[in-house]
Amino acid sequence: MPRLFAFSSRARVRGAVFGLTAALLLTGCQGAQPGGSPSESSTTASPTSAVLSPGPSATESSGSAVPAAVYKPADAKGKAQNVPVPVMPELAKENSKAGLEAFIRYWFQLLSYAYETGDVQKAKTLADDGCVLCVDLLTGVATNYTDGRWLVGGRYETPVIEVLWQESSSLQSAKVQLLQQEIVYMNPDGSSGREPTAAINDAAAFFGIFRNGVWSATDLGVIR
Repeated sequence: MPRLFAFSSRARVRGAVFGLTAALLLTGCQGAQPGGSPSESSTTASPTSAVLSPGPSATESSGSAVPAAVYKPADAKGKAQNVPVPVMPELAKENSKAGLEAFIRYWFQLLSYAYETGDVQKAKTLADDGCVLCVDLLTGVATNYTDGRWLVGGRYETPVIEVLWQESSSLQSAKVQLLQQEIVYMNPDGSSGREPTAAINDAAAFFGIFRNGVWSATDLGVIR
């Protein structure tokens, strides 16, 4: 399949960003073994990760508690159910090196949520319109949830993030080890819509800016 190319003016990044296909979707990576972190000085996953909110528990008319609905990932029989909504950690609201790292983890959790639900709005609100790849990516996800279609897989992990903080700059950047599961495209009748997109394990460049008290993604690319 042909791939879309998106070049960054801020870093030397590979054009085939996140393995985008003609369907505007990322490749995926279930069970891929990390090929090494972007840098030995990279930070690792920490308590800055976003919290996944399972939502409030239901109650019966008698007032006794009913267990919260159980999360069920998508499969060939249907869409994901009761997907926990990522909650932005307080640290991700800070204009600091640690704050940017927390925001990056949170943003990719929102992207995972979009792949599982088709709801791209949460990730879109935290990405600049000028981030062409962000827009194309989220548009592609939404397209694959139209007319009864859905996706299986596509969830992200960001095990290593190295923030390249510059005190004198409003624009900040980071290197991210980016893993994504395989993506399977499903038709309304349960048949496969196209060939699955393979898993990835890439080193990505992430650019963000802190404005009006919040971070937003401004550019993305795969480092080569």
